[in-house]
Amino acid sequence: MHILKVQTKPLVSFLNGKRIWLPANCFLFIACCFFLYACNSTYTSKKTAYFRIDFPERKYVPFQKEGYPYSFEYPAYANIIQDSTFFDSNPENPWWINIDFPVFHGRIFLSYKVIGGKAMYKLKQQNGTYRDSVGINVFDKMVNDAFNLTNKNEAVASSIRDSVIHTPNGITGVFFRVGGNAATAKQFFLSDTTTHFIRGALYFDVNPNVDSLRPVQDFLQADIDHLINTFKWTNKGKNSK
Repeated sequence: MHILKVQTKPLVSFLNGKRIWLPANCFLFIACCFFLYACNSTYTSKKTAYFRIDFPERKYVPFQKEGYPYSFEYPAYANIIQDSTFFDSNPENPWWINIDFPVFHGRIFLSYKVIGGKAMYKLKQQNGTYRDSVGINVFDKMVNDAFNLTNKNEAVASSIRDSVIHTPNGITGVFFRVGGNAATAKQFFLSDTTTHFIRGALYFDVNPNVDSLRPVQDFLQADIDHLINTFKWTNKGKNSK
């Protein structure tokens, strides 16, 4: 049997111009000291950071389209798009619109209903499919539906607050603020209780994250407030009953 012998050579160091021979295991000892120091050092975690958002300059333009039962002012950096689908079917009237914010990947859905007019509902069947059903838009029921739709966020919401709306133009309604990682943190409805009822909800095309979305939500809150404060009924849409 041959035993392989490994010859370790001493390390060479220089001090004041003189050559100093160090044992081979000295290097291992120094490395261990550095390792132990690193393990005992204080760990500092890095805070989670998000991309900086450059907000556009606020500027508003009027939405006053012929034939619509309402008007308001909306941000110039948003786009108005007519909503053409509702649960894979047509909305019950042509006055449903979306206010798109491409720079924020956000959208305000505005659904308009005529009080006392025909209502289109989707009823779920036992086999999981839906069938169309026609009813009547009753004011009290639409108010309850607005509260119920907001309360559906209770499972993920940290808070739900509602406040009554009274604007200089005589518009009344309720505004909902939903805290936490809810799908929509801003919801509202406006009505004159006799003819018009409109509901709005802000959504983003991203997974809800309150920490990353809060700056955008706070920025758009001022735009939603401006929309509501400039909102007016044009006394049209009565013929849709």
